[in-house]
Amino acid sequence: MLKPDKPLKIMVVGLRGFPDIQGGIETHAQHLYPELVKLGCEVEVIVRRPYVKQPEYMYQGVRLKALWSPTKTGLEALVHSFLAVCYAGICRPDVLHIHAIGPALFVPLARLLRLKVVMTHHGMDYDRQKWGGFAKAALYMGEKLGVRYSHACITVSKHIRQQLLQMCSDKNEVIAIPNGVKIPELVMSQDILKAFSLEKKKYFLMVSRFVPEKRQDDLIVAFLASSVKDKRKLVLVGDYTNGEEGYLQKVCRLAQAHPNVVLTGFQTGDALAALYTNAESFFLPSSHEGLPIALLEALSYGLYVVVSDIPAHLEMELDRQYYFKLGDVKQLTQRIENIPNGGLNANQSGTVVSDIKERFDWSVIAEKTFNTLKQK
Repeated sequence: MLKPDKPLKIMVVGLRGFPDIQGGIETHAQHLYPELVKLGCEVEVIVRRPYVKQPEYMYQGVRLKALWSPTKTGLEALVHSFLAVCYAGICRPDVLHIHAIGPALFVPLARLLRLKVVMTHHGMDYDRQKWGGFAKAALYMGEKLGVRYSHACITVSKHIRQQLLQMCSDKNEVIAIPNGVKIPELVMSQDILKAFSLEKKKYFLMVSRFVPEKRQDDLIVAFLASSVKDKRKLVLVGDYTNGEEGYLQKVCRLAQAHPNVVLTGFQTGDALAALYTNAESFFLPSSHEGLPIALLEALSYGLYVVVSDIPAHLEMELDRQYYFKLGDVKQLTQRIENIPNGGLNANQSGTVVSDIKERFDWSVIAEKTFNTLKQK
């Protein structure tokens, strides 16, 4: 694709920050916007001050500017998004790109400020178990306002697009552009494995936030009920110190029931890559997803995967043996026991990686996003 004669100025709202900040939207942005810079765009991402070390910095050609936000859950995204949209009204970008249905509450404000707005819908966040009635109502409203008043709405999966078309049949532009993944270089280092007493190809892996809809508790219970719990380890990667207290306590209590359940905390960079590289298989038993980047990453490493049968996972079109019925711990235990020794062989792994590379390449996804942003 030829670069535009005049750079497209994009301002981005709706995420905590990057690089290496936990969250699907944050990972999405960390990969997408450097690709858009390569296409000739000027990108400024408005991030939340509590999550970053500097008020302004650059990352692979992307400018990131931190604005103040409260740290209280429920107010953080709301207040920061309002301030960021007001800031965009002063700076006048060519396109304001808003992520997620919470920040989308302020799409009408952006339109009043005569800004061109594209929204990316990452998932029905009101389905998350942590939200109360008022928060759920606000998220429903954000979804409706965002889809109704944005110039275009991007969804990260086809099943989200279908739901939005049913809800807003008069909307002209609802475009499915998936999350992507870069095919990684394998990291064979054993340092992180030694730190947690792990052996290559003798552990199961899950990488995600510790929130109820990810259902780490189901996975631990299924693992402990399996016949392999003394031969394999279950490794759960993610910050288990920050979140819903009752759920975190439950998961930690279950994890403490057996020495082969390992909580590593949040990992990134080579340490995370080494955990993916050396795992036997990957699990994602969640009840709510948009199009999970962690699953795409696991497949990019050629791992055997076991996932719940929710629409986002079914959209990956995996073979039947990789799915289990959501919440069916007994069936999940059976899937654990049926994992072949060592996971996929080299030929099977190579086929998985080739398929993922063809379907979810970030450079292709960036071009599709660029065309949507430019047209609006």
